[in-house]
Amino acid sequence: MSAAPLVSVVIPVRNEAPNIAPLVAEIEAALRGIPHEIVYVDDGSTDGTPEALAGIALQGIPLRWLRHRASCGQSAAIVTGVKAARGTWIATLDGDGQNDPADIPRMLATAEAHGGNVMVAGHRVDRKDSWVKRRTSRWANGIRSRLLRDATPDTGCGLKLFPRALFLTLPHFDHMHRFLPALALRSGATVLSEPVNHRPRVRGVSNYGTLDRLAVSILDVMGVAWLQRRGRRPEIEER
Repeated sequence: MSAAPLVSVVIPVRNEAPNIAPLVAEIEAALRGIPHEIVYVDDGSTDGTPEALAGIALQGIPLRWLRHRASCGQSAAIVTGVKAARGTWIATLDGDGQNDPADIPRMLATAEAHGGNVMVAGHRVDRKDSWVKRRTSRWANGIRSRLLRDATPDTGCGLKLFPRALFLTLPHFDHMHRFLPALALRSGATVLSEPVNHRPRVRGVSNYGTLDRLAVSILDVMGVAWLQRRGRRPEIEER
């Protein structure tokens, strides 16, 4: 039996067939020398995504994939992937190729330097998205940061790195992936932001885009704020 991977790269996708092979190649190049696995979750794709994943899985690459029979959303796909992952650390990536896997080793080094209970959130300083997406994100980030005080400039960035054990303690709900820094802080973890590369989409069209972001209403933010107020962390003394 092979040793457990250090890093599991979890990628939720829906209808991203042309982006599968290029992104897998980039991940393999970025993590050369780091024990890792790639875990794709196909969230009910209706294009050639399952065939693309099945073909790559036969090439000897450390890739596993799971499929939702019907689309359940990005957060559900991430939860499925993390539960199936075997790595100590989880790195999440969007499946459209806009996140750069080359940032993962640096984020891993940052996390390990700060101990085990830490989340490193990517910050797209020079974001390569449409004006509408940038404006929507700025609006959502402003409301979220005022109410949740999560001290994270870009919580919507799909590139994050955190311990698998930490994620499994968090409450899981629809759109929870947009609130991971706040939820991690609530659990007592440290949250750090790291500037990361961001690239324009060159293949396919957005599937988890503006409409999904707009669906994250003020009620979702207020719900997380409620969780923050109700969460109490006991101080434990070892005997």
